Amino acid sequence: MKVLGIDTSHYRTSVCLVDDGYKIVAEQNPILPVKEGKLGLQQSQAVFEHLKQWPALLNKLGLSQEDKRQIRAVGVSTAPRPVEDSYMPVFKAGEVLAETIAYFLSVPLFKTTHQEGHIAAGEFSVGTRLPSPFIAVHFSGGTSEILHCERMERGYKIKRAGGTLDLHAGQFVDRVGVKLGLPFPSGPHLEKLASEWERTGANNRDFPVIPSYVKDGAFSFSGPATAALRLIEENRYEPGQIARAVEHTLFKTLEKALRHVITMFDCRHILIVGGVAANSYLRKKLKEKLEHRAVGAQLYFAPPKYSTDNAFGVACLTLQYLHSKR
Repeated sequence: MKVLGIDTSHYRTSVCLVDDGYKIVAEQNPILPVKEGKLGLQQSQAVFEHLKQWPALLNKLGLSQEDKRQIRAVGVSTAPRPVEDSYMPVFKAGEVLAETIAYFLSVPLFKTTHQEGHIAAGEFSVGTRLPSPFIAVHFSGGTSEILHCERMERGYKIKRAGGTLDLHAGQFVDRVGVKLGLPFPSGPHLEKLASEWERTGANNRDFPVIPSYVKDGAFSFSGPATAALRLIEENRYEPGQIARAVEHTLFKTLEKALRHVITMFDCRHILIVGGVAANSYLRKKLKEKLEHRAVGAQLYFAPPKYSTDNAFGVACLTLQYLHSKR
């Protein structure tokens, strides 16, 4: 038995086939093309790019006739988050394709959300099942939330415990990165820039402090973004220093917010997912501070490949649901 997962986010077209043991048989998740200097795509253009990529993407998936015969269900993310009125046109591109494939294969269609797919990709890729309930951090270009999660038969029961009041973490990174001349999305390039600066003797130099606003579990990135752009205009710091300052601001913001949420729920198992969560500096610093015995948290990070947008989690949720119906 195999299942096919599909996710069409604002950044990637993703498809993944998994077998009955939650092992990946084949997957593709190319990023949508963005013109140099631009901060992403309009929804209409993103939908068009998804549709353009589908024929070549499905060919690259390389499914055998036996693989196709063994598909028992198709899963797809149809909305950003599992809340009322959560909607983005990009997910319609994947939903229509999933409905078409399911119809012609005469198999069930399982619908979930992009956020639940991220959480499931984290859970199924860290090598252990987290105790339920647990805390999840969804830190990406389109979502920056801290969530109280309870595992259900169909995905997760989610309660928002904190998050951004304005810009998302990825938007903060991209605004600064593009201003520094980096490609979009800027996360991996910003991390490389900061790492190279560190390797060239940064231990003997300071990076600027970018202040952030955190109140309980809520935080803001609009002020830090403005401050970082001002630093670039002033031209007093190297690009690598500013890149490291951005990383450090992300870390300090999330650390402070998580300390509040940990105390609020008395829950210390924390899963961190999303494209921004792939940053190695963020991971290292959060583990140092929150896994310290004074806090006692246990952090779980999805592998970088499954921190970014992908269809693996959607496929896992689909298979999990089929197993529950046996």
